[in-house]
Amino acid sequence: MPELPEVETVRQTLRKLILNKKITDVTVLWENIVKLPLETEAFRQELKGQTVREINRKGKFLIVEFDDIAMVSHLRMEGKYGVYPAAEPRKKHTHVIFQLDDGTELRYNDVRKFGTMHLFKKGEERHQKPLALLGPDPFDSSFTLDYFYNRLQKTQRSIKAVLLDQSIVAGLGNIYVDETLFRSGIHPERKANTLTSGEVDKVRIAAIETLQEAVEQGGTTIRSYVNSQGQIGMFQQRLFVYGKVEEPCQQCGAPIEKIRVSNRGTHFCRNCQQ
Repeated sequence: MPELPEVETVRQTLRKLILNKKITDVTVLWENIVKLPLETEAFRQELKGQTVREINRKGKFLIVEFDDIAMVSHLRMEGKYGVYPAAEPRKKHTHVIFQLDDGTELRYNDVRKFGTMHLFKKGEERHQKPLALLGPDPFDSSFTLDYFYNRLQKTQRSIKAVLLDQSIVAGLGNIYVDETLFRSGIHPERKANTLTSGEVDKVRIAAIETLQEAVEQGGTTIRSYVNSQGQIGMFQQRLFVYGKVEEPCQQCGAPIEKIRVSNRGTHFCRNCQQ
């Protein structure tokens, strides 16, 4: 599943491709992707004639801002956006097509069909589900030590489970949680409320730095992720533990292990993360 760095990379590449372009029509080939409005014809009519003014992000969600509406899009497992000449044949799993005024098409491709799209009146999108359910983005100024420590003190769940909880911090998924905990030297099964203030700050800073490095590398391509220009990410070359089972730890040489925490495959070094 694309996590914050991958979605941020998609956001950046989409800005280069569709900013200030007008939608002339929309074709929805798989109606379940459109969650709001409930009727796909209403979705089409609301978007026709709208110009893309900005593309933002919160956590793993893209926010496409038009003249007076905003589209909140979640890529889920396999969602991808790409811009193509209108005459180019569409791929098998293309489910939503936004025709643009320069003769190109913004196409949403999704093998699993799990992605979602919501339309809101511009300015209301962050106050309604799904964005209203999210905690602060790690890059937001509101993701402070005080906020994070106070949230962790209220739960006995594992620190891994807490970091995966999008209502506490938005954007982290399995890859970057494992990498964050390795960098901060915290065992993934450690109860969140046992972390000291200093340890919580290590986790917070490691999360921010890990995500920033991943954004700079264009995200992580483990299986099928590419950005909106068809380019893979390169952060997989800098992973310390994720996908490194039985390989020697880069810090101590002990073999990387994999266990299940919160029903997720979890990679860590038993020596460095005691």
